[in-house]
Amino acid sequence: MGKGYSAAIASNPYIVGSFACIGGGLFGLDISSMSGVLSNDAYKNTFGNPGPNAQGAIVASMPAGSFVGALAVSKLADLFGRKWTIILSGWIWVIGSVLQCAAVNRGMLVVGRIISGISVGIASAIVPLYQSEITEPRIRGRIVSMQQWSITWGILLQYFVEFGCSYIDGVASFRIPWGLQMIPAIILSLGMMFFPESPRWLVDHDREDEALEILADLHGKGDPNNELVQLEINEIKEQVRFERTEGAKSYLDLLKPGIFRRVTLGASLQMWSQLSGMNIMMYYIIYVFQGAGLTGRRGNLIADSVQYVLNVVFTIPAIIYIDKWGRRPMLLAGTLLMGFWLMLVGGLQGRYGHWGTVDGDRVWVISDHDGITKAVIVFSYFFVCSFAITMGPVSWTYPAEIFPMRVRAKAVAVSTAANWAFNFALAWAVPPGLSNIAWKTYFIFGAFNFGAFIHIFFMFPETAGRTLEEIEDVFAQGHTFTAWAIKRDVGKRTLEDVVRSNKHEIHEVDSRDEKAVA
Repeated sequence: MGKGYSAAIASNPYIVGSFACIGGGLFGLDISSMSGVLSNDAYKNTFGNPGPNAQGAIVASMPAGSFVGALAVSKLADLFGRKWTIILSGWIWVIGSVLQCAAVNRGMLVVGRIISGISVGIASAIVPLYQSEITEPRIRGRIVSMQQWSITWGILLQYFVEFGCSYIDGVASFRIPWGLQMIPAIILSLGMMFFPESPRWLVDHDREDEALEILADLHGKGDPNNELVQLEINEIKEQVRFERTEGAKSYLDLLKPGIFRRVTLGASLQMWSQLSGMNIMMYYIIYVFQGAGLTGRRGNLIADSVQYVLNVVFTIPAIIYIDKWGRRPMLLAGTLLMGFWLMLVGGLQGRYGHWGTVDGDRVWVISDHDGITKAVIVFSYFFVCSFAITMGPVSWTYPAEIFPMRVRAKAVAVSTAANWAFNFALAWAVPPGLSNIAWKTYFIFGAFNFGAFIHIFFMFPETAGRTLEEIEDVFAQGHTFTAWAIKRDVGKRTLEDVVRSNKHEIHEVDSRDEKAVA
């Protein structure tokens, strides 16, 4: 540990790339920490039986904090480094969890959720950034997509804790799960002490020797002369030299030609991931199955848990094959499938449902149609599987790899903030939506998915299998509205190419200096 990290850990790409994903798991913990208590009488009585609007506000307080946390990453990540920003996010989560666990009224609960949200916002922006900068191109997509898998695990594990505690009478049924969720954050903050800093951040802060040492441990089995290590250190140094001539780092950089295009792609992809309707199926699945005609608290909780298991399982193929399949095909297939399943759910709800009363609440419900109830549940499962194997992992991977280093932290922060802005809006809007326009809500989200398909088809180029520096060549091709025209071999370079490029640049600089002296 004299290096400030464990070389043994750094040498394993899957350990070094995946441990930080615990930060993503915090978001998953939050999702099911709320979805699991919506039918809990102790929760309802403690917090004044919140109606649709009040419940939406409670749920939305977390993404409101996450919006702030994601934007804060732009300063924190550049100032303190990627590693220490991840550590900070874990301790903030602990504070938020303590407040939620001890909450005696809505105000205290909301404050705790906002603080936890700040942590999730920081982690959701910094973890993919750290992963993308510390893993080799061959497996970068696989590693960054594990961020989504960790979210699904957080949802699943917390939900089973909620399910088990639902058999406890009284406030312990929700306080115990809310207290236990601080444990992963403590593990994250302590464990990250054994992990290396991002080599790209170190080079950008004139610590090239440390960066080379870390790259050697990461990708060269400790050998600084390894070809991949030399390729990466040369590309990073070349990129840093180039970017320092572009001016000071600021948010104005995000508006520059070539950069603004990528900011819109990153932010819009995060926006589409929220508008896909996954929020409905995660935060409010109890309401969805309730409207489908599935009655009984235990039966609903069991059906919900099946969905969360499917979410975990169907993320695995995406992790394994994301670099082989590519980002574009996964996004295109996913948006079409999700739109299709939501249209089916909305159509069945509209055709066979009616306004009724469930547990004292006015809801649109399907009654006396057992086959239709089962169909709605199955189509909801298909929707979740479609998201898990496509949009879920890619929505984190793509924004983390498309930006040049001089704006990467800020641009990823803005992209992630877009995720939380729409998460906030939808978390608040869905309960009133389901209670007022009912089945039409599904048609709205289905239409969003078809809109996302069109946007992705025309404007999102493929980025799989390239170093972060090689992706610069992808966007240099242009094709702003014909993204399919950019081939997958664009930007590929060898070590000889990088060295030759560096020598050419040095020669040009020397020539200009000689002319200036003359």
